[in-house]
Amino acid sequence: MEPVRVGLLGLGTVGQGTATVLLRNAEEITRRAGRDIYVDFVATRDAAKAKALGLTAARLTDNAWDVVDDPAVDMVVELFGGDTLAKELLVKAIANGKHVVTANKALIALHGNEIFAAAEAKGVMVAFEAGVAGGIPVIKALREGLSANRIEWLAGIINGTGNFILTEMLQKSRDFADVLAEAQALGYAEADPTFDVEGIDAAHKLTILSSIAYGTPLQFKQTYTEGISRITAEDVAYAGELGYNIKHLGLARRTAKGIEQRVHPTLIPQRCLIANVHGVMNAVQVQGDAVGPTLYYGPGAGAEPTASAVIADIVDVVRAMTADPNNRVPHLAFQPSKLTNTQVLPIEEVETAFYLRMKVADRPGVLADITRILGERDISIEAFLQKEPAKDESDVDIIMLTQRVREGNMNEAIGQIEQLAAVAGEVTRIRVEALA
Repeated sequence: MEPVRVGLLGLGTVGQGTATVLLRNAEEITRRAGRDIYVDFVATRDAAKAKALGLTAARLTDNAWDVVDDPAVDMVVELFGGDTLAKELLVKAIANGKHVVTANKALIALHGNEIFAAAEAKGVMVAFEAGVAGGIPVIKALREGLSANRIEWLAGIINGTGNFILTEMLQKSRDFADVLAEAQALGYAEADPTFDVEGIDAAHKLTILSSIAYGTPLQFKQTYTEGISRITAEDVAYAGELGYNIKHLGLARRTAKGIEQRVHPTLIPQRCLIANVHGVMNAVQVQGDAVGPTLYYGPGAGAEPTASAVIADIVDVVRAMTADPNNRVPHLAFQPSKLTNTQVLPIEEVETAFYLRMKVADRPGVLADITRILGERDISIEAFLQKEPAKDESDVDIIMLTQRVREGNMNEAIGQIEQLAAVAGEVTRIRVEALA
């Protein structure tokens, strides 16, 4: 059979990794795909880099439109990033009848519905395994391996930067700002770390996972997103005393009211495997009704780990290029005509347990006032800590773990507690998930 000609957009970290692995493992990849695959056309501003990678036979251009418009290119692999130019390029590639592979989670989360509809109309495929959790094949597992299951919930540590920061805070009792500066120096975090530490990157990924799990259109704007920048070393330590680790968790859950789709700091029991995923590693736990719990663990970023997922997508596309489009694996696991507009619950309607920390005056009656306010909203306390006051201070930290409660009720209670004269400042609130 004729070889498959790939047009590669970008030779950044992932682009270089993809070229390297394609060349190094060419024989093995061909044996799996059933056809030769080679990089025919590359869009890059650095021709010397392409030559150094061994792409000596590839045509080069500094204009990505040349690649997507070239009739000889069978498949476009987009590794630019961003969601503006990348979208325009992929829409044009699809219109030209080319299959598409991308590692761009923002592109899929924000524009996937439009892109998938265009691909369906043209009978081409869009593959995006590398967009979530780097080299971990969790999309393939959800879309194919677990297709017999109703997915009850999934929870993931899906941003390595945030996980590195929380791991350092846990293991070395360091402050957030100090660890963030180190993460930037090591190249784990960007100069502007907002996407990582405020949860936007993880929300892009969770949006994709949730849609695949529940057969809904992509709904990024409905994903509740909260970052880790307000987590303190004290909170990490207190959580540990109570038997929990704090992780930046993305969680999707099917409920009778709708789908929970949220990213936020979370206390997870230390006995859970996912609570012990440390450093820059990623992990996703999926609970299916038939299979029970499954866990997918590995590197969430890096040149060759991400290239592993990109090339797996390339191989999948090559295998299916000659298949009837109606018999291919759907982009979001369910047949496009069977997607449902199930409601994503607003965060106020979500039920979860909570960790509460507040600084209060050390005098009689204060705790009674707080527990009265909680009790009036059917909020039960499961565990309680009171710390000794610091030297020359009269206020003390009290920490509570509550049982599960509707978030709207908790918001009302916290608002009233903060009005008490004996309570200094804001109440710190972190959600708690048993993942059971």
